[in-house]
Amino acid sequence: MKRLTPIAMVAVISLQAFALSTAVQAQQNITFNADKEFLVHKSPTCGCCTGWVDHMTSHGAHTKVQHSDNLADLKADLGIPANARSCHTAITESGYVFEGHIPAKFIQQFLSNPIPDTKGLVVPGMPVGSPGMEYNDQFMPYAVYLLKSDGSLEVFAKVNSLADQT
Repeated sequence: MKRLTPIAMVAVISLQAFALSTAVQAQQNITFNADKEFLVHKSPTCGCCTGWVDHMTSHGAHTKVQHSDNLADLKADLGIPANARSCHTAITESGYVFEGHIPAKFIQQFLSNPIPDTKGLVVPGMPVGSPGMEYNDQFMPYAVYLLKSDGSLEVFAKVNSLADQT
């Protein structure tokens, strides 16, 4: 059996360390293009929605909040199924829809490579531990769904821990 020379071992370790640090850095530097503005429709009294807006802003998203009187009609007009709704709805200038407490990293992934015949992403309900729904260190696993043009949903990502959100 051949042994690696000390130089080869250092080279292999260096390459692995570089790849790991690049992946970690890319994960921590979630940013949005300056031309992407999110119009966030929410109730004026909802604190968790404000927490989600803060989460998006902290990741470089430009947000504008619209306090809407009739969110149910807006969601219906956008084709968001009743069983997939949450407390706030964000719409990009290009018309993509983001419903609920979706982590910024998944929105960035979607916007970087939009999937044909989809309208956006959805996190139904208000999962504890999702962005804007933080409570101590509690966490409830949840899924991020693709909202397809026909109104159906398909799993885009599973979030099984707090770390999966960053």
